[in-house]
Amino acid sequence: MPKRQFDTQASKPSGASHLSREERKQRVLKGKAPSIVRSIANAVVIKSEDLYFLAEPDGNVSLNEGHGFGLYYHDCRYLNGYTLTINGTRPNVLASIASEGFRSVFELSNPELAAQDGKAIAKEMLGLTWSRLLAHEDRALHDRIEVRNYDNQDHDLRLALAFDSRFEDIFTVRGLLPEQVGKLLEPRWQDDSLSLIYQGADGLNRSVSIHFTPRPNRHGTTDAEFDLHVPSEQSVTLEISLLLSESRHMAEVRPKPRTPPAYQQIVKSRHADARSWAQSHAMIQSDSLLLNRILERAMSDLQILRTRLGDEEFFAAGVPWFATLFGRDSLITSMQAMAYDPTIAEQTLRLLAKFQGRQSNDWRDEQPGKILHEYRVGELSRIDEIPYHPYYGSVDSTPLFLIALGEHASWTGNLHLFHDLRHSVEAALTWIDRYGDFDHDGYVEYQSTSEGGLINQGWKDSGDAIVNADGSLAEPPIRMVEVQGYVYRAKSLMAELFRRSGDSGRAARLQAEARALRERFNRDFWSDALASYVMALQAKSRPVAVVSSNPGQALWSGICDADKAELTMKRLMADDMFSGWGIRTLSASEKRYNPIGYHLGTVWPHDNSIIAAGLRRYGFDAAAYRIFYGLFEASTFFEQYRMPELFAGFPKTLFGEPVHYPVACHPQAWAAGSLPYMMQTLLGLQAEGFEKRLRIVRPILPHFIESLEIQRLRVGNAEVDLRFSRKPDKQIDVTVLRQDGTLDVRVEQGAEQQV
Repeated sequence: MPKRQFDTQASKPSGASHLSREERKQRVLKGKAPSIVRSIANAVVIKSEDLYFLAEPDGNVSLNEGHGFGLYYHDCRYLNGYTLTINGTRPNVLASIASEGFRSVFELSNPELAAQDGKAIAKEMLGLTWSRLLAHEDRALHDRIEVRNYDNQDHDLRLALAFDSRFEDIFTVRGLLPEQVGKLLEPRWQDDSLSLIYQGADGLNRSVSIHFTPRPNRHGTTDAEFDLHVPSEQSVTLEISLLLSESRHMAEVRPKPRTPPAYQQIVKSRHADARSWAQSHAMIQSDSLLLNRILERAMSDLQILRTRLGDEEFFAAGVPWFATLFGRDSLITSMQAMAYDPTIAEQTLRLLAKFQGRQSNDWRDEQPGKILHEYRVGELSRIDEIPYHPYYGSVDSTPLFLIALGEHASWTGNLHLFHDLRHSVEAALTWIDRYGDFDHDGYVEYQSTSEGGLINQGWKDSGDAIVNADGSLAEPPIRMVEVQGYVYRAKSLMAELFRRSGDSGRAARLQAEARALRERFNRDFWSDALASYVMALQAKSRPVAVVSSNPGQALWSGICDADKAELTMKRLMADDMFSGWGIRTLSASEKRYNPIGYHLGTVWPHDNSIIAAGLRRYGFDAAAYRIFYGLFEASTFFEQYRMPELFAGFPKTLFGEPVHYPVACHPQAWAAGSLPYMMQTLLGLQAEGFEKRLRIVRPILPHFIESLEIQRLRVGNAEVDLRFSRKPDKQIDVTVLRQDGTLDVRVEQGAEQQV
């Protein structure tokens, strides 16, 4: 039986043991990547609310260190090792799948084994089906292992399960602060159940209680063995339940014997929930089976990432590193999904309003009216070792909050949310003008006030993301090009809502501020030498004069002059920027370009989806379609068509398939939302809910399909089903198949959209 030492010091993650505590903090919070662990690109991921599990393709989680696999809850890895062996040997994996999100299935088979009677068991005579299910209701992982004997003779087997739990904070898993601040207790066996317990420095006792059916024949410190007699052409089954506990009272973390769950009842409940959500949002069906599957995968991932905090639901940013509430990520994803389901956008806005900044707090980068960046509930956050409970170090969450509110009003055609959040709107607008523009130069900038905060606070928030042409780092304060666009769009949308609410004076002032911002922006951020907008302005208003993807998001906001927009489009679509799969974050011609640098040359699907929408806004339909098709093709190379957070920026011609970024989140919210949003963009769907109108502007169908239907599309109080079909003259015919409620469906073929 394996032995294990227990004390208050956890092992250091691989590759970080030589670093001091402060160096590790800088490496993660201000570093080049979200994690320093080895690749999780092949992880099989399941999630149920705020409980999630990452396993290797054979269902195991290595007992070795330096990986990100395991069972997580509330920013803590409750289980970082869980292995299965038969007669001392790890089975071979045949297949694994987690298509439903909340459960996974691993089909395994034996290599040649030495039997207990000394005879060999030929390979592939045994089949093992390892079914795994997460249930947030009882905060549990439920496993069922069925061993089937395909041989013509009986076999006696020894099946062993080994576990390891160090209760690491998510920031520890990522490579931050590897020493444990609480106390890891000795494992406890009671009534043939194993409990692994941790006394946190935050006053919470965390535990995993592991229950077995049948009882193990033997057990060691943290492992259990079962003697199985498997008759020829028959099977035996084991069931394992891992129950998580988080309590201030030690008595509540002791193991409690329980009856194994009714698997089918849990599965039935999950399926009912999935059907309910699927039937409540708009959906697209086309004559392309491949497109249908890709979009179904995307919507399924969005459903998996639905998470609840109190009474409100939001899209958690991504598994495993960012499975929590983010301002920027959750807002952008809610906007990507707005045409399909505006209700989560409303809940996200209400939730973020509850956490809106109330005071000036340098440690948390908080100011009154500011929308949070990230909300963590793990041990390190709760004891204030890191400033994430919550943390406000995001320069763009606040204008994005206002944009999402404006978009929600456009789709729903009412002001109820605006009225409910009026105080938050006013506070956000005040933050933009007073705290966001702290040097009063007319632009929103950032410079962290927190010693534990992020250096960069736009969406490219890794420490080396904002670089000059000579390779040096930009010097704060930094005014990101896309953030000025966000502010322009936020003020424009809020002006419209104030006008509709009867406050014409406030509306006029906001509109004038937006126009003035646009005028100086097109003067100060433009570079004739780059034939594009610069990435940012840094200290002393010096330009960060590199070619990047950021100006593409400025197009999305509508802040760009038409002539400059066209030059920017051409620059974005040049070979050094467009890889064939998508637009890179940084030009391949720049000194700091790195095709696997987190923000220095990789391709981010969400970034591309926003850029494509911006290109369509200015009438650059062909360029927008190239981006769509590049991402569409890329998705076919990823497991189950799941779009990852990002992938490498190598040119398409080099490998013929996209290259994985090793520690990318998957599923990841705004990556999942990218292709559904791009379909909305291609179809030209523009809601004008107050006018009870749906404009369909220059609709485009992917070249590989002839017809497409969108069902249950809601605008205002109306719901409509539409069919898009290609006519012989290549125009797109739009037919209303069903309409419930008053809605003017207006198709605008060929005419460019007004900017």
